Amino acid sequence: MKELRDIARLSDRFISVELVDESLFDWNVKLHQVDKDSVLWQDMKETNTEFILLNLTFPDNFPFSPPFMRVLSPRLENGYVLDGGAICMELLTPRGWSSAYTVEAVMRQFAASLVKGQGRICRKAGKSKKSFSRKEAEATFKSLVKTHEKYGWVTPPVSDG
Repeated sequence: MKELRDIARLSDRFISVELVDESLFDWNVKLHQVDKDSVLWQDMKETNTEFILLNLTFPDNFPFSPPFMRVLSPRLENGYVLDGGAICMELLTPRGWSSAYTVEAVMRQFAASLVKGQGRICRKAGKSKKSFSRKEAEATFKSLVKTHEKYGWVTPPVSDG
């Protein structure tokens, strides 16, 4: 509840939240802003995309475990968004998570990662309309976590932002 109240108080309308079926454990989050100098922001303007819609599902022991987060729409390519809308970010894994993280902080980090990873709105015929599925996102996320546990996570230099 505190997280929800804090987001409602944001003055910059960076994100907005709607509960799924009135559940405090299942949120649809609209990301309204990314870096205005990015190609993703240009894509959003050119395609009249007002926001990037994400779904966050919180475990019973939140904030001690991370939420499962995935992109619902629009279909994105690059930007660390993978099959099913899964998101490749260490902070969304048990190893990278801290109970001190807020949803707002996670969303700001995600927005920065999208831009850093050169995320774009998919415009390929046939592919851009295909919706992401939760099952596919969960399988992709499990696979990427397993890969990173084996080979490590690459942390970009501080000079990269």
